[in-house]
Amino acid sequence: MRSVNFVVLGEQSIADEFGKKGTKTDITLYDRKESDIIRTWVVPNGFPDKIQPLFQAISLGEYIIFYVGSLDKFTGEQIIALDLLKKREGILSHTYEVDENRLTAMIKGTVLEHYKLVSSSDLKQVTNKLEPISKEGKTKIVIDHCFDVKGVGTVVLGKVSQGKVKQYDTLKLLPVGIEVMVKSIQMHDDSVSEAKSPARVGLSLKGAKPDEINRGDILCEDSSACQIKSEIELDFKKNPFYKGEISENQMCLVSIDMQVKAAKFVSANPIKLRLDKPAIFDNDICVILKPDSENIRILGSGTIR
Repeated sequence: MRSVNFVVLGEQSIADEFGKKGTKTDITLYDRKESDIIRTWVVPNGFPDKIQPLFQAISLGEYIIFYVGSLDKFTGEQIIALDLLKKREGILSHTYEVDENRLTAMIKGTVLEHYKLVSSSDLKQVTNKLEPISKEGKTKIVIDHCFDVKGVGTVVLGKVSQGKVKQYDTLKLLPVGIEVMVKSIQMHDDSVSEAKSPARVGLSLKGAKPDEINRGDILCEDSSACQIKSEIELDFKKNPFYKGEISENQMCLVSIDMQVKAAKFVSANPIKLRLDKPAIFDNDICVILKPDSENIRILGSGTIR
């Protein structure tokens, strides 16, 4: 079974045309199975009210579908987010009301310049031609939802971001460091014995309770490949559109992959942050967010030293 994962931005309602709606929180999942391919569309429906779901959803997709319906500050935030996270594989489309020349000017100099521009009527046809992008290596699964299912126990939903997972595998749950066993695996509501990157999976786990698992936690084969820290220093680049100041003791949010942690600036130069809870990272891009900002809510980004 092969998998392709998309993130739908802009006018999110188009996701209804692509697949069947599944899990819905501040991130909604749609999927469709055709022959041996499962396609999943991730929608950050909690955005623009909250900035966090935007970054969490983007981290789950190999491909971006950006259907622009207006050229406002929220469109700007999505362009900045995609550029900071270096999401280079994408499709760009827009409604008739959008001025294409203005949109072209907004994306100039960003990764979106290289997205394939298609008409809205051709979106489905174009996305159907995109091939899976897998990543080899030791097992790594990023968790985005967790439930306590009666008669089953702890069930997590997530993406096999690297390698593959097999039934009865023993994996490490990070950052808590608990060892868990994979009792069963489901893909698109079908039971399977294994799933390969970049599959979306539902896993029944033995060894961890739901209250020990958070969005962004990782199941991995080799925990030594990841670092876990509560204090981080960044090679930071400020977002030129963010006009606020950065100062010591200022509060913010830190976004790393699917993790979003509350943090405080320990130092403004260089940028050092103390997180309220430990974060896991492995060459990830760290984005700093200011949810209460009246304008752009993205301060900037950097790699963790």
